[in-house]
Amino acid sequence: MGSTTNKTAVAKGNTGKAIHKTDVVIVGAGFGGLCMAIKLQEAGYNDFVILEKAGEVGGTWRDNTYPGCACDVQSHMYSYSFAGKPDWSKRYAPWNEIQQYILDTTEKYGLRQRVEFHQEVIAAEYNDDTARWLITTEKGDRFDCRYWVLASGPLHVPQYPDLKGLDSFRGKVFHSARWDHDYDLKGKKVVSIGTGGSAIQYCPEIAPEVEQLYVFQRSPAWVIPRDDRRYLGIEKKLFARFPALRKLHRARLYWTNESRVWPIFNPSLARSLQQFAKLFIRLTVRDRETARKLTPDYTIGCKRVLISNKWYPMFNRKNVELVTGGIREVREHSVVTADGKEREADCIILGTGFQVDPRLYMKGFTLKGSGKHSLDKDWAEGVEAYMGTLVHGYPNMFQLVGPNAGLGHNSIIFMIECQADYIVSLMNMVAARDVDYVDVTAGAQESFNEEVAEGLKDTVWTSGCTSWYQQADGKNFAVWPFSTWKYWIRTRSLRLTDFRFGKVSENKQRRARKATAGA
Repeated sequence: MGSTTNKTAVAKGNTGKAIHKTDVVIVGAGFGGLCMAIKLQEAGYNDFVILEKAGEVGGTWRDNTYPGCACDVQSHMYSYSFAGKPDWSKRYAPWNEIQQYILDTTEKYGLRQRVEFHQEVIAAEYNDDTARWLITTEKGDRFDCRYWVLASGPLHVPQYPDLKGLDSFRGKVFHSARWDHDYDLKGKKVVSIGTGGSAIQYCPEIAPEVEQLYVFQRSPAWVIPRDDRRYLGIEKKLFARFPALRKLHRARLYWTNESRVWPIFNPSLARSLQQFAKLFIRLTVRDRETARKLTPDYTIGCKRVLISNKWYPMFNRKNVELVTGGIREVREHSVVTADGKEREADCIILGTGFQVDPRLYMKGFTLKGSGKHSLDKDWAEGVEAYMGTLVHGYPNMFQLVGPNAGLGHNSIIFMIECQADYIVSLMNMVAARDVDYVDVTAGAQESFNEEVAEGLKDTVWTSGCTSWYQQADGKNFAVWPFSTWKYWIRTRSLRLTDFRFGKVSENKQRRARKATAGA
């Protein structure tokens, strides 16, 4: 077990800035970072700090507050298994209820005192002589730690499109993840760019109040009905009085979601099921040409499948137009498409998602591992890890929702919990062996990625479309290509031969102490 103190030691570095010494640094205070902190506390590791770039916990649920924002995973699954909430209002919770759940959980486990807000991490460097990491923030503060966990997640850096003339637009422009609630959309001509998970939620909400809504679509998404409903008062009372009923309900949701992997693994089955999705479009959208443009030409599941009961009916409104022509340029008061047609606009909303490739959202982040390992070089040709959690050459560094740990069919919270438990197991093994560090071997990482590549073959993800699951060369770096219960089994124990456990020599430690003292 780790230290039981929660007071971070402070020393002076050669820059004059304080160096805070602690056992574990967690970067990010969203679902992942908070889960990691709770698991550390439960295991007796109390000497840790959470560094959060913003002024509040919550991550994506703190940032995304656009109209209609809600989760597309059921509430009872999109929450920690160890912190059940019996009184979710709806089957799919809105963003503010999820954010309140995060706030309540933070208080319940006493985590707020562990968080240092407005501390954006810009560098992490490993010292081979001490087997410790030096984490540097934008403020210039530095944290000397034994372990660190990157829990920033892939959905926190907005993706802004490169549109000619966008800077010259004299109306209002904002990204959906930075929604301007002070701007009144009523009676405005609005251009919404993108038809992903955010746009299908906010567009139907703003359509009734704007004068005109132009929905710019590059490629259509498969959108299926949302089986949403409010939970009855009697259900909430039963869940609160009999936790076993709530857990049984959660288990049913888990296995229902897990059944969705079968179409993913069997494209022919997926193509059969997508006939029902096509029927949904035809029965809902009155205009034949609009319905045709909204119908994808790729196998369902190849890209993220979206759920909504409001998206398709929205296109029956007279003030909503689907625009599929590419954008030629943005002018001071309008947007011009490739065919030369000009559409007046008072506001442009960018529903263009996030930078999900770590090489993009970690751009400018200096990350140096053991020896000559540098993440920008190691990942130059492609993003790879081991179990989405460790990267060879970076001892005692862990990641939550790393490469190939994402999902397309179930709750990511399930994966986060598995990873957090796995990390604690590795830390316990380091302590049990009385060593200083753990690193995944190059061979184990290579074998894992070969296994992932093999698992992705003949799935819908490799059926011909391009998506944010992929790198530019087509490699799928995002999703776990198996059932989630298989991931749970894999993280319940350690394949010890996949790791190298090591101890730094006394001489190296002595030299490192002298160097620090001399500085």
